[in-house]
Amino acid sequence: MSQTVGKTRLAYSRAWHHVSLAAASTPSLGRLASRIAILLQGKHKPIWDPSTDCGDYVVATGCNDLYVTGKKKEQKLYYKQTTRPGALKSMNMESMMRKWGGGEVLKRAVRGMLPKNRLRDKRLDRLKVFEGEAHPYKTNLVKFHGRTRRVEPEAKEPEVLK
Repeated sequence: MSQTVGKTRLAYSRAWHHVSLAAASTPSLGRLASRIAILLQGKHKPIWDPSTDCGDYVVATGCNDLYVTGKKKEQKLYYKQTTRPGALKSMNMESMMRKWGGGEVLKRAVRGMLPKNRLRDKRLDRLKVFEGEAHPYKTNLVKFHGRTRRVEPEAKEPEVLK
């Protein structure tokens, strides 16, 4: 017999949020990553529950204009390990942005702010990052910086009867 009461995956509607990093009023990397993590978890919704995945999609554009304070671009290090002895590699933020782009830096920052549980990778998959302003999710977007986009119904041309 199933232990689940109610709360199925189909019950949650997911909105699409747009965050443009090219805007002048964009916060620094850490503040932006914490806001994105809240959207991915669904903590801004009244139906939020820690054990379910009810978060939204987030599309971040203009990641090449990522803003960080201080000397983080030169001093912040990212590590990777291949489990072989002596194989610990480090790379600073500046070289990571050159090699993989600002989107990878943003994803790693958001990943560190999500809870370390089985839902982490599923939530991170809903973060879509792009270096420029062009992206394929224009029709899905509903919210821009927290404001809802108003979708106008398409006007149909009147049919002419002969």
